[in-house]
Amino acid sequence: MTSSKQATVAVVGLGYVGLPVAALAAQRGHTVIGIDIDEQKVAAIKAHRPVSTDTVLTKQLKQHPIVATTDPALVAKAQYIIVAVPTPVTEDNSPDLRPLKQALKDLLPHLSPGQVLIIESTINPGVMDEVVIPLLATRNDLALDAHEPKEPSLHLVHCPERINPGDDTWTVRTIPRVLGGYTSAGTKLAQDFYRSILDAEVTIMNSVTEAEAVKIMENTFRDINIAFINEMAKSFDKLGIDITKVIAGASSKPFAFMPHYPGNGVGGHCISVDPYYMIERGRQVGFDHEFLKLARQINDSMPAYTVSLLNTALREHKLIPEQTTVALLGLAYKKNIDDVRESPALTILNLLQDSPVALKVFDPYVPSRSTIGSVPEALRQADVVMLACDHDEIVRLLTPAALAKAGITIVIDGKNALDAEGIAAAGISYRGIGRRRSAVLTPKPQATATPSSARP
Repeated sequence: MTSSKQATVAVVGLGYVGLPVAALAAQRGHTVIGIDIDEQKVAAIKAHRPVSTDTVLTKQLKQHPIVATTDPALVAKAQYIIVAVPTPVTEDNSPDLRPLKQALKDLLPHLSPGQVLIIESTINPGVMDEVVIPLLATRNDLALDAHEPKEPSLHLVHCPERINPGDDTWTVRTIPRVLGGYTSAGTKLAQDFYRSILDAEVTIMNSVTEAEAVKIMENTFRDINIAFINEMAKSFDKLGIDITKVIAGASSKPFAFMPHYPGNGVGGHCISVDPYYMIERGRQVGFDHEFLKLARQINDSMPAYTVSLLNTALREHKLIPEQTTVALLGLAYKKNIDDVRESPALTILNLLQDSPVALKVFDPYVPSRSTIGSVPEALRQADVVMLACDHDEIVRLLTPAALAKAGITIVIDGKNALDAEGIAAAGISYRGIGRRRSAVLTPKPQATATPSSARP
């Protein structure tokens, strides 16, 4: 096989995970073939047009082009094949492996012994054994190292994706990885490849199943701890305790405490999805993950809880919902990116659309779902501001002075990102998640109710 330092690499699935991996491999000197079913995305990559708001990624792809295609047959040219397609859940939160299965079926006729097939898609323990291998084994002439550890064979490896969108420090290049293969030969080949593109450690697990479990452990850990802090935020709100101050105090302990922060919900394609894969896997083997299910329930409740803060504030200040305009700012699940997958802000949007308030929506990263063009425009038209995603571009404009000048009556801070004390001192009622600041209000004159049919 060609050295991993000069290999041809095929990346299947050019989404939030696959495209950065493809760009990094190309930057490190590999010949990269990117395969995706989205013809528009493939055309954009070929034309060196941006396919995301990530300017660094766009620059990488322009300086180190990849071969973009919708044709899975091109994997026949690759020594390394990385599958990074989504593994979502269905409407009833059941694991949906259809994208992974379809990708493997598309690749199957074009695989050959000696290639290294790496699954980066997040999967629960057992998927490699019970789904991937049986599917590949339908091609009788293809020797799998999982079944027959002999040469030549197709090497099977799982290396769960790790990526933190919007983070300039922990990038796809600098985050350590883990991997597990069925044989020492396949594992070593995969390790050599990742070492050729990463500036980080590559940890070898004892088995593929252990590697599968690592990703699930990481994200269920975060989901549980966020749920804990969200529940504490609800409790502290009743007690009149500012949870942000308590977290800061607890963080002064140099051991045995890891700060997590409350918010209006958990989004993205990992933390809000992966626990369901483990819950279902546990059910299959006769185990009930009560803790994981409770964490999901708590975190899923946060968008509605955030809207309830708005409704309570409207009642307290005798504002008529039908005569109140709310500016919902931020729709992405995380600041400074355009990713709206599983975003709690979208749930908040739906709840507000079903309420009698008039609604204005703005996200600089999601213009297709915005109904107005800027934060200043939102402030001019609104009585209430609800921050659902703390993009820097939005937060820096929501100063106490700007809010007061616009005559904003209430601020609902779903990310605890604003100056609570300053906003209250400016005479504006502030409510965050587990923190609030009251102010003596002078409401703006109420306008005539806006017909619901005229609202966006």
